[in-house]
Amino acid sequence: MSGPLEGVRVIELAGIGPGPLAGQLLADLGANVISIDRKAEQLQADRPKDANRRNKRSIAVNLKAEGAADIVLELCAKADMLIEGFRPGVAERLGLGPETVHGVNPALVYGRLTGWGQTGPLAARAGHDINYISITGALAAIGEAGRPVPPLNLVGDYAGGSLMLVFGLMAGMVRAKMSGKGDVIDAAMTDGSVAIMSLIHSLRASGIWQDRREANLIDGGAPFYRCYETSDGGFMAVGAIEPQFFAELLRGLEADASWEEKQYDQSAWTEMEAAFADRFRRRTRDAWTARFEATDACVSPVLDMAEAPHHPHNRARGTFRELDGYFQPAPAPRFSSGESEIRRGAFFQGEDTTAILKEAGFDETRIAEMINAGQVEQAI
Repeated sequence: MSGPLEGVRVIELAGIGPGPLAGQLLADLGANVISIDRKAEQLQADRPKDANRRNKRSIAVNLKAEGAADIVLELCAKADMLIEGFRPGVAERLGLGPETVHGVNPALVYGRLTGWGQTGPLAARAGHDINYISITGALAAIGEAGRPVPPLNLVGDYAGGSLMLVFGLMAGMVRAKMSGKGDVIDAAMTDGSVAIMSLIHSLRASGIWQDRREANLIDGGAPFYRCYETSDGGFMAVGAIEPQFFAELLRGLEADASWEEKQYDQSAWTEMEAAFADRFRRRTRDAWTARFEATDACVSPVLDMAEAPHHPHNRARGTFRELDGYFQPAPAPRFSSGESEIRRGAFFQGEDTTAILKEAGFDETRIAEMINAGQVEQAI
């Protein structure tokens, strides 16, 4: 292991989406993350194409088998953090709720990641990112004028969920290291997606933001903050908010310089947008990229996921790494003390069962007994 979290031990009760990403982010920074999976997979020549599984190890535990929860508790006894993303009450029924875990390790930081949170009228309901951000005001603010558009699952699941959970876990661990007392983190994607909209709420309270899509400064309403189609069907992203950058945009487009004085005059935006759209349609995306690349006009090409790894800036910084047969995001953020690493590719479920149990102090006879009893599985 290497990285700023070297020596930190994390137990991840395997789930989908936001929980595995949180574990991956910690593992990328050097944490020893053990994924508790439900059953073992058959080992194959090719690794799974799942970046959320990288840099971790996996033990397959049948949590419904008698005594299996005790095995996980043995692992928790030496861990710093635990991640679980079940509906409220499920971990308790499995014998792995916060009270039980803190009984064996009072200093552990127990991270609970859900869409609706541990309390509230919707806490027990199913949902997905689109549902979580729909009741927070975030979804209503994103998209075209005629309808909201789900921003993938980046706002609720990952920004409001995974990142907020990691933030909470790290804060909890700092306090636990000082006090010796752990904590329970209730990371709700509804809460998190509201928290990251703090600036938008402030703008609205100040009368600057309208409750209409494509009517505001950064939601596609302003002609200097939106995307324009090029002659070859590509798109350019324009973000020339500040006057000096807007002036650069006008020069690059060879547009009417008198618009500098009308930049924030919304009555001029319709005409301005039409003129900008006409100019961008006259050249290819690559031609516009070359024209604006050396300027501060805040204009850049819109690349798809296949193109992004090959952009010169991304190549220079190593923003993507090729592993398991495809380009995947490199660890982030970066530290002056050394690069975070991708130490191994995606795991197979149950691949490390025996090794993890041996590290925890179980001898080979006991491990064989647990396998025969169906409490754990070793991938073969």
